Amino acid sequence: MHHTPAQSTTRTAAPPDADPRGYTARVVLAASVALALTAPGQTAALSVFIDPLIESLALSRTEVSAAYFVGSLSGAFVLPVLGRAIDRFGPRLIMAAIGAAFAVFLLASSAVTGLFGLTAAFIGLRVAGQGALNLVATTTVAVYGHRRRGFATGLTAAVGTAGISMAPLLLEGLVADFGWQRVWIWEGIAVAAFVLPAALLLLPRAPRTAVAPAVADEGTSATSGGPAVSWTLAEAIRTGMFWMVTAGVGTCSLITTGLTFHLVAVLGERGLSATEAAVTFLPQTLAGLAASVVLGWLADHFSDRALIIAMMAMLAGATAGAGWVQPGWSALAYGVALGVCANGVRTLEAVAFPRCFGVGHLGSLRGVVHSGTVAASALGPLLLALGRSWSDSYRPVLLLLCLLPAAVILMAAVVRRPPPVPPRRQTATE
Repeated sequence: MHHTPAQSTTRTAAPPDADPRGYTARVVLAASVALALTAPGQTAALSVFIDPLIESLALSRTEVSAAYFVGSLSGAFVLPVLGRAIDRFGPRLIMAAIGAAFAVFLLASSAVTGLFGLTAAFIGLRVAGQGALNLVATTTVAVYGHRRRGFATGLTAAVGTAGISMAPLLLEGLVADFGWQRVWIWEGIAVAAFVLPAALLLLPRAPRTAVAPAVADEGTSATSGGPAVSWTLAEAIRTGMFWMVTAGVGTCSLITTGLTFHLVAVLGERGLSATEAAVTFLPQTLAGLAASVVLGWLADHFSDRALIIAMMAMLAGATAGAGWVQPGWSALAYGVALGVCANGVRTLEAVAFPRCFGVGHLGSLRGVVHSGTVAASALGPLLLALGRSWSDSYRPVLLLLCLLPAAVILMAAVVRRPPPVPPRRQTATE
């Protein structure tokens, strides 16, 4: 059968290099605000509330830790559903809905009086803040952003991480002076006051259409940087690329969360005081901010697989090095490496998926990935604690954990980039 050749040019909603009315800047600003305001649901900020909650509610540290574990793990069951909702209704509406829900959870959390209420509060805060708002904020840039997607994603991650990192410094004094109840109320008001306007006023009602005149190499659109056909979740999970990226993000989450949770104990075994161990957070944070921007830029110019291999090699080195680090420069290098890995891998994942699979079903794809990431973050501290209980040092379990990034490196070396069109769909059209 004779097919009429496709026209060489296609009408576009905007020229490839145009950015009308600061479109990209508005998207990055809205996503950055939302990401920064995930802070009330993040571990760093919530850690400020733990001791006051134990004292005020007359609970043991074990009870509070168990409530926190349940809250953290709950996100793994919600995020895949949320991802599909992002695909169906768009990031703008979902971001506004999550922002409103997160604000309500914060306000309601100020009224808890016992273990059951605290568990419910942690479920709401972790699912809405650490999970849902985080997912929609990072997905927003990929869905709306067509120009320099990698750099835009990295910039959003850097600004959002800066906000999250500064939150504990502000909250510690507020909780001490005014109590955890008032601070949770103020946080709820802040989330509503900033996230809702960011979503409804800054984000366009629909992503800007940017159909390329032709399809570039490896099935990427010349303007959008994504494949010509959006892959469904069922199609994407049949590719090695999907599982390689998922394994990389999950591995990084498991190891970095475990090392952060047991920071004082791990580095204390190497002769660092509690203060010296805590100081490693500074280079970790600064390196993470820089890595988000730099790796976002690199993702626009280099292979996803090569960058993920580099991140996993650095993660393996940092994990093994935690067992031999000494006070001084090696501790500084350890903090830098951990910060680069934690932020860099998340940035690469946010860029790799739209580039390989398109944005039509991006929420569903990233919802599954984030679900695994949340589960891995809950498992990391437990594995490290069990490993230490079976030995007189953290070194054996740290060396065993190095096998995880090594396995991801092997996967990255053998997997191939997905074709522009899913194989089964391509076969059906031939």
